[in-house]
Amino acid sequence: MKLLIGNRNYSTWSLRPWLVLRHFEIPFTDEVLPLSGPGWRENLAERSPTGKVPVLIDGELVVPETIAIIEYLADRYPDKPIWPVDRADRARARAAAAEMHAGFSGLRTHAPMNLRASHPGKVDLDSVARDLKRLEALWGGMLERSGGPFLFGAFTAADAMYAPVATRIRTYDLPVTDRLAEYVEAIYGLPAFQEWLAEALKEPWIVDDDEIDVIQGRVPRGSLA
Repeated sequence: MKLLIGNRNYSTWSLRPWLVLRHFEIPFTDEVLPLSGPGWRENLAERSPTGKVPVLIDGELVVPETIAIIEYLADRYPDKPIWPVDRADRARARAAAAEMHAGFSGLRTHAPMNLRASHPGKVDLDSVARDLKRLEALWGGMLERSGGPFLFGAFTAADAMYAPVATRIRTYDLPVTDRLAEYVEAIYGLPAFQEWLAEALKEPWIVDDDEIDVIQGRVPRGSLA
């Protein structure tokens, strides 16, 4: 089984299924398809049916799209608690995952994931205020119900879906309650996440579209390489 991923430093959608695979000790290999450089779009188009990452390859089966990959893994490995065991919690977890997939556009647009960076104060808080308020209600409610440290007690696919959001809170020092700050620390303390982070810090690539200084016009494209 192989997972095609983008740059670890930036690729939020690649991080999510990778965490599920690694945390639940499912054997796999990965291959990075850089999201910048000469011919990168053409390379993706040749390897991915959607021209995007991640893509899971299991024998002759090719599965694009993060949630589809996670659901495939849950079906293929029913003994792994990828989703919560309790039926009601599974429904809550899947609803939260779907909300992440479809929402939080403010955070995505104005606070891109960048694991190598530290940019406190660079995000206009008004642009992400609505998303942060929703996170307080969503994460706060699930953490209160479960007791933590993860959204449903133990780590599940729901946490994998929100791990990139946790990184944004740290990278941009976004204001959250102590309960949410503790959750961010739990994500960072996960051994699988630490492994991903260590590899991300070694990457040489710069993707201008995900650099806040480029997005906000502080520096010209190409000047960070």
